Amino acid sequence: MAGGAEIKAPSPNVNGKAEILKGNFEPPAIEVEPLPPVVPENGVEKPSEKSRNIVLGRNVHSTCLTITEPEVNDEVTGDKEAQMAGVLARYRKNLMERTKYHLGYPYNLDFDYGALAQLQHFSINNLGDPFIESNYGVHSRQFEVGVLDWFARLWEIEKDEYWGYITNCGTEGNLHGILVGREVFPDGILYASRESHYSVFKAARMYRMECVKVDTLVSGEIDCSDLRPKLLANKDKPAILNVNIGTTVKGAVDDLDVVIQTLEECGFSHDRFYIHCDGALFGLMMPFVKRAPKVSFKKPIGSVSVSGHKFVGCPMPCGVQITRMEHINVLSSNVEYLASRDATIMGSRNGHAPLFLWYTLNRKGYKGFQKDVQKCLRNAHYLKDRLHEAGISAMLNELSSTVVFERPRDEEFVRRWQLACEGNIAHVVVMPNVTIEKLDFFLNELVEKRSTWYQGNVQPPCIAAEIGKANCVCALHK
Repeated sequence: MAGGAEIKAPSPNVNGKAEILKGNFEPPAIEVEPLPPVVPENGVEKPSEKSRNIVLGRNVHSTCLTITEPEVNDEVTGDKEAQMAGVLARYRKNLMERTKYHLGYPYNLDFDYGALAQLQHFSINNLGDPFIESNYGVHSRQFEVGVLDWFARLWEIEKDEYWGYITNCGTEGNLHGILVGREVFPDGILYASRESHYSVFKAARMYRMECVKVDTLVSGEIDCSDLRPKLLANKDKPAILNVNIGTTVKGAVDDLDVVIQTLEECGFSHDRFYIHCDGALFGLMMPFVKRAPKVSFKKPIGSVSVSGHKFVGCPMPCGVQITRMEHINVLSSNVEYLASRDATIMGSRNGHAPLFLWYTLNRKGYKGFQKDVQKCLRNAHYLKDRLHEAGISAMLNELSSTVVFERPRDEEFVRRWQLACEGNIAHVVVMPNVTIEKLDFFLNELVEKRSTWYQGNVQPPCIAAEIGKANCVCALHK
């Protein structure tokens, strides 16, 4: 296929008369509702002291929108269109309201893709290999390859030495990266820190791989002093490692150089290990952080994946997966039906996602992303400092924009701000759309709520085990 579209650095209106649903609309997501039941983790009671209860979200069947058949005379009355227009208008209002109170998940909501609306009328499908056209002509491969070339430059690998594709999500990037590692080393053992994304362990189950979980430091970074003996215990088998470029909960960055050094010191030559770097969020931020360890194919890594709907701000889930060309032949096969090759996880792939990524990368360029990264890190430090000033235990890793703090006692507050929680901690992920004003609003509400949660003998929890004594301001460590 010809070269990709090079990337260079630098709502339908709703017809008023269609409104037939009456009454003021209160978005269901922010109504005061009974909390869902607390259930044991994985639905099974565990005797371990480390077992904890997990609060599950509500059952959507109670609020789902039923699909009904049009009336016989609907073409004349237009009642069906009017009813659907009303539902969509209310849904849009709900989305606007929930977006105002979004802090816990790593999605950049600061984007405007109005220029791409003209392309939504086409069924764009990049099925098969991005670099080889298929017989289906409505595709966006030229944009996809342009995006892949941009990331290849970012991670320092030549055009003729890499292969990659735009995935449907970050999980698919991990599934593909680990699959390539498994195909290169069929008898290899997968090593991943306990704080790796759950999709890494999903991959191990799907591929029937032996998986060794490695302990972490209090920061969330992989503990290479625990990795070492586990590698030595399995020196007879190749190692497949997942290295986190930002863990899910604490935003910790595994030190790639120390991991490689540990492998080498344990006797693993470069032809006996495969490293996949999960850079879902921070994979795109790290190159613009001073003193940050570099993720580069000049080092002995096998693949890198990053999400497109997180820091980039693509409105639909997607991601980028890059691996070495020498590895991909173990997966690739010719598909006559497509008149192309395929080494992807999925068959059909969203052809609109490359357009959104290409558009944003062109508009922002390296300087634009650097500016966004600096803003996020600056605002994250602001939030961490304000939490400490308010007497709230909090932690922020040096290379991260994820602020970890004590879990709010009120699950309604957690739901309102869409906070991601694990055990005794919660976090806020400071993204480009998160302003100081929004953080102040959140902080003021949190402080006010805490004054009602902790009264008399009821004290804030100690979370030193989760974030370290230096970051905990409980009664014991204040």
